[in-house]
Amino acid sequence: MLRFEERGHFGAGFMDSEPLKEADEDLVSEVNLTNSTMTEEERQEIQQELAKLEEEIGTLRQVLSSKEKQHAELKQQLGLTPLSELRNNFSRGWHDMQSSTAYKKTTETLSTAGQRTSAAFSTFGNTITRRFGDLRYTHFNSVFITAS
Repeated sequence: MLRFEERGHFGAGFMDSEPLKEADEDLVSEVNLTNSTMTEEERQEIQQELAKLEEEIGTLRQVLSSKEKQHAELKQQLGLTPLSELRNNFSRGWHDMQSSTAYKKTTETLSTAGQRTSAAFSTFGNTITRRFGDLRYTHFNSVFITAS
């Protein structure tokens, strides 16, 4: 099989390559994964910087833990429980939703639709009542006329 450079194009893909042979595996295992251009001095400097960062992270975790405890204590002193916070968040969210433009427009649209539906049913009811009245009147007259 031709190598990538020998093909003369960038079309060589993963599927075009041959499986690794034992000799290739040996080469891969011998690769030095550390940066070979790094001096021992640079390496020590980076390790010191890494140790310093790890120490700072530990300190920050301790400070955060202390602040979280203080936060919990202050909330407890104020009587804020998870349930009361949930209730407050829900109330605040409900208020925010009712204040939104989309909610107001939807409410107006539904109100208008409700009024129109109510008016339509009222008109329909009046029409049915009138028709029954007309039917009763017609039936009464036809019975009265037949009886005479």
